[in-house]
Amino acid sequence: MLFSLVLILGIAAGGFALTYLFESDEPFMWRVAAGNVVGCAIFGTVGFVLAMMFGLNAATVAASFAITIVPVFFILKGERRKTFEHDWAKAKGKLQGANLKKVLRFCYYAAFLVLFVFFFDRAMIENDQGIFTGGSNNLGDLPFHLGAIFGFTDGANFPPQNPSFSGAKFSYPFIADFLTACFAKLGIGAREAMLVQNVAWAFSLLVILESFIRRLTGDKFAAKLAPPLLFFSGGLGFLWFFSDYGAQGKGFFDFISSLPKDYTIGDQFRWGNSLMTLFITQRSLLLGMPLALIVIAHLWGIFNAETQSREEAKSEFSIFHFPFSIFIVGLIAGTLPLVHLHSLAVLFVIATFLFFFKLNKWREWIPFGVGVAVIAVPELFWSMSGSATRATEFFAFHFGWDAGQTNIIWFWIKNTGFLIPLIAVGIYLVYFPQSREEGESKKAKVKRQHETADSSLITHHSSLLFFYTPFVLLFFISNLAKLAPWEWDNIKVLIYWFIGSLPFVVVAIAWMWRRSTGLRVAAAACFVVLIFSGVLDVWRTASGQINYKVFDADAVTVANRIKASTPPNALFLNAPTYNTAIVLTGRRSLMRYPGHLSSHGIDYGQRENDVKQMYRGGPAALGLLEKYGIEYVLISPEERNTLGPNEAFFSRYPVIAEAGQYKVYKVK
Repeated sequence: MLFSLVLILGIAAGGFALTYLFESDEPFMWRVAAGNVVGCAIFGTVGFVLAMMFGLNAATVAASFAITIVPVFFILKGERRKTFEHDWAKAKGKLQGANLKKVLRFCYYAAFLVLFVFFFDRAMIENDQGIFTGGSNNLGDLPFHLGAIFGFTDGANFPPQNPSFSGAKFSYPFIADFLTACFAKLGIGAREAMLVQNVAWAFSLLVILESFIRRLTGDKFAAKLAPPLLFFSGGLGFLWFFSDYGAQGKGFFDFISSLPKDYTIGDQFRWGNSLMTLFITQRSLLLGMPLALIVIAHLWGIFNAETQSREEAKSEFSIFHFPFSIFIVGLIAGTLPLVHLHSLAVLFVIATFLFFFKLNKWREWIPFGVGVAVIAVPELFWSMSGSATRATEFFAFHFGWDAGQTNIIWFWIKNTGFLIPLIAVGIYLVYFPQSREEGESKKAKVKRQHETADSSLITHHSSLLFFYTPFVLLFFISNLAKLAPWEWDNIKVLIYWFIGSLPFVVVAIAWMWRRSTGLRVAAAACFVVLIFSGVLDVWRTASGQINYKVFDADAVTVANRIKASTPPNALFLNAPTYNTAIVLTGRRSLMRYPGHLSSHGIDYGQRENDVKQMYRGGPAALGLLEKYGIEYVLISPEERNTLGPNEAFFSRYPVIAEAGQYKVYKVK
């Protein structure tokens, strides 16, 4: 664990130093958080390029690390060193002396850090009985990520083929899993590497989101409300929780220690809690979202500024009036195609809108676009060429997102609670800023002014409303069409609508909190309603109530024997399931889980039929084994239960690995 922490801190140091080239006013903790995700994006991108040329090994990982920390030398001398020392002294000052405000601030961040450790510790569990997951929605996603990770570490998967569909380009944004593979190449276990990375990225998202909301609202207190609303997001599922509690005879504490189900996702609910359905399952989003927020916050600075941004005015890199800071931000955005493609798509929509709203800022928009294109265009060209993904599967008119037959208005109220009404209240307060002060006591006004970072919200209220426009558009598009083969995947876009809406939600809650005792109670009630269901689901996972077996002990054993007796690029025939033992070997499968393939727009129908035919044996099977170049065939309980393999047919071939009911035949 210590080595993992040292490695992630070293990567963060390089990104930390880079923040001084595009941000001048952010505090030390923001720079550490932003440095973590920016450094990981650089490390992953550089490492992948080197691995494509020289393979993934300790040398290429070390070279990637060395390149990532190069920016550290930028802050070792001159004015940049003075700025760093000032930031460091200011950060230490916040820790010195004890008062209630400092204690509460420390407890706020410490509580989230502890939560993230306990929560992500349940993502992958290893013991003598096999490999488990404590995430109710992670049963299929964990083996998918492990397949990608072990493909890089043990399967020599360069250039990457889709480990679930051999012969096809691996076009899924895989940098998060590649980073884990890099750690593993240095002797760190996959579980340990994922835990450290997930916790670091989640904490970075917390800090970056808080800063983002503070920038947009100018309100420090309101900004503190935003991370809990994201990480404990949910709807009205807590009403079903109380119904379930009343219908059984257990005591309250006994009931919450063994919750029967999730209350943000299931038959009744589709929005889901972000930690449960997105961040533990889709590691790419956990890295991509904080990167996207860094970029969006910088775009807000351009959009909201009447003149040249403060960062550019101060920057010694604005030589010949070329805005280098926004160019660097563009480079950061350009890494997103292989980090999280949906985040790049969202950025494209936002940037396009802001560009047309502020055409007079073209001197800054153009360098940003150039920076994005320098990295994103080659990455997109590489990932799309030769891909088996059918682009036509990623758009179709589909009203109501995942509402099904449910009334669309009730669907959104049930899934998000008071969110949309609070957005409306927040928009009103922003559009009529004077209404925030009417009837406010002198004491409350002084307190609000003390908690307000600046007056940008009141001064530029119209800018914030225009800035929200592309987020609203994303919401409506996601309710009118499906943007992926599986309509639920629109959540990858809708979550950004949620983020864009948070400034108005927290402004409304903060306003109520400061007005009167009655409204303070209402504000607390609204906040609780927004997070109660999410708290229940996160608690269910973090407290260890879920233990889903992904791989049994024999699967782990046979996987180790396969790695010892087959070449890294071997091609296997196995049942089309998410948890085949081949996942743990890093070897390629002719086909795995259809759910993953369909969600990536891959037409797998013919291959699925051929897999069934090969397991039946006979002359037709011989021809198909030859056609696909199958080298090894796995027969395990999964194949026996779903495919009824002709084991007499395969008995003619030698067994090269065996454990319990698992047998691997060498057919070529």
